[in-house]
Amino acid sequence: MLNVLAKKFRKPALMALTTFTALSLAGCGSTESSGSASGSKADTTHTEISLYTGGSLNVKDFWEALIPKFEKEHPEIDVKLVFLPSGQGGQSTMDRLVAAKKAGKDSGVDIYEGAMSDILRGEEEGGIFAKLDQSKVPNLEKVDKANLEGTKDYAVPYRSSSVVLAYNSEKVKAVPNTADELYAWIHKHPGRFAYNDPNTGGAGSSFVLTAVYNQLPSEAMNSQDASIMKEWDSGFKVLKKLAPDLYQKGVYPMKNQGTLDLLANEEVDMVPAWSDMALEQLNKKLLPDTIKLKQIQPAFTGGPAYLMIAENKDEKRKVAAETLVDYVLTPEAQETVINKMYGYPGIKWEYLSGDLQKKFESVSGGYRIFNGGDLDAELNKRWQKEIAGQ
Repeated sequence: MLNVLAKKFRKPALMALTTFTALSLAGCGSTESSGSASGSKADTTHTEISLYTGGSLNVKDFWEALIPKFEKEHPEIDVKLVFLPSGQGGQSTMDRLVAAKKAGKDSGVDIYEGAMSDILRGEEEGGIFAKLDQSKVPNLEKVDKANLEGTKDYAVPYRSSSVVLAYNSEKVKAVPNTADELYAWIHKHPGRFAYNDPNTGGAGSSFVLTAVYNQLPSEAMNSQDASIMKEWDSGFKVLKKLAPDLYQKGVYPMKNQGTLDLLANEEVDMVPAWSDMALEQLNKKLLPDTIKLKQIQPAFTGGPAYLMIAENKDEKRKVAAETLVDYVLTPEAQETVINKMYGYPGIKWEYLSGDLQKKFESVSGGYRIFNGGDLDAELNKRWQKEIAGQ
């Protein structure tokens, strides 16, 4: 596409995975001041940037809804969407970025949606991502500073979700407010609570992790020091004590959906669940409207998805990428995050409409981020041995 009028009829391009994996670094070399990663002759009226992302289909749906709106407001910028579904090589994008860095080439990636581990790897590899500057991305001021901690300005959390309590409001009248109140409720109502095997889904993993780390100083959530494993004993005592009063005296369903199914079928009255997953199923009537959601304190863990701008020498593409990231942080774009993905916004709730704030008030109590690296996997291994095997 070469002119602005034709542009409004174009949908974001979606590259097939086979095409993506077949690309060589030689084909990703720096372009002539065109602002395009294609290597073709310069088009001075347009800048083309590539956005690489992956995951569930709701991520793809979000970007396919948002990109045309952005391009309508910024007809000088074309956005190419490269989507890699879950389980089909999502890590390839980071490998591509690292390989390009080592080869001194242009990766062809302008914006990458990833996780905290990608930010850390980018640093380890000598600087894969560009630092974000509020003077160039003004809407960064709308982001809660606490959610930016740990990124070192290399990324912005544009959406997130957290684990919350999902409960049957017809059966549970005194809903726990704290973790200790929740544990007391479980003991008082044996068999009516379930959490999934933490090795099969993040909701169960969050329940286990918070039970253990609630017994430790708050800063422990950000420690990757393996010696901290010696301090897990108190938390595992809590989990062992809970086990006999759980669903079927210690049966742990498989995957996040497993516990939601038990809740929907009224086999249990309360479970930990991902906020976006539960909200979507409530909206689609896959869960009865008697199911309500609530965050407790200390909060369960959650996590954001980050947008990062790849470091490259093409200033025109970098400016275009900053323009897109800034747009994603507008209230209008953030409402798409909520309506399309049932996720938490990346900006403060105060910038969103009162209706949306009311709609999400039950789950907007925040979340904690676990930055323990490989300790998460070690925790699940110990759970498998000591809790599932007891």
